[in-house]
Amino acid sequence: MTTDTTTPVTSRTKSTNTPSPATPGRRLKNRAPGKRGAGSYAVVAAVTVFVLAFLAPFAIILLNSFKTSADYRTNGSLSWPERWNWDIIGDVWERVDFTQKLVNSIQISLGVVLIAVVLALFNAYAIGIGRVRWRTAFLVFFLGVNVLPQEGLVYPVYYLFKEMGLYDGKLGYTILVGITYSAFGTYLLSSVFSSFPKELIEAASLDGAGRWTILWRIILPMSWPTLSVMCVFFFVWSWNEFLYPLVLLISNDNQTVPLGLSVMQGQYTSDPTSMSAAALLGVVPMVVFFLIFQRSLTRGVTAGAVK
Repeated sequence: MTTDTTTPVTSRTKSTNTPSPATPGRRLKNRAPGKRGAGSYAVVAAVTVFVLAFLAPFAIILLNSFKTSADYRTNGSLSWPERWNWDIIGDVWERVDFTQKLVNSIQISLGVVLIAVVLALFNAYAIGIGRVRWRTAFLVFFLGVNVLPQEGLVYPVYYLFKEMGLYDGKLGYTILVGITYSAFGTYLLSSVFSSFPKELIEAASLDGAGRWTILWRIILPMSWPTLSVMCVFFFVWSWNEFLYPLVLLISNDNQTVPLGLSVMQGQYTSDPTSMSAAALLGVVPMVVFFLIFQRSLTRGVTAGAVK
């Protein structure tokens, strides 16, 4: 009797603890790549709404850039153009002298990138790799330069440029903005250089490499992702500068694109269609720039996350 009673209990226990053969199949079926849960659809819907909200102003600018003034007054800003007015782009281009403004912005932005990156590289190399004295004080100084608002510096800079003969000159303005941006670049690169493996630098020194060789052959190639991101950011920041060029660049031959587009807004009158066309002309170069350097920007942003 005891044997007959124990055996069914053992079999029931084994059958209870042992997963059925259909269980793994059901788990794999639930994890099939073709099916998505409610959370995935919610994320896709949220991202779609965000993208549409982000692109809506650009779509409105694009529509109004090819409308006539009468069409805008009659149908409003959200309507489809009754007739595409392609001449307005050419009129705004000639009115603003956009060719000269575009050349000035490209020259100044490239000069700012060159000055800022070179200064930041040398400063960060001395602070992060060379371990100069008062390292913390220097970093606090460079951080303080980034914190100071432009409104507090523009008038001292204005009088300084007047005394030095740099007022209304692209060279002086480029040097000023380049030095200002190099403070942020120094602070960023110093934190990157301080995390470099000391063994690698010591091994290069033992092999006879000097400071310049270590900088150009070891530090610089390993810092390309961060430097590429800095170049993109500095170019965009310099392109969008408005307060400094408004005060320091007053002649039409030296003005940048943002200053040239600002003349479309008068004190008492304004033409929304011309302003939209001017805004479109200002946005297109930045879009082209990002399309060209998007890979460098993506690699630089993700370089710190993937080792």
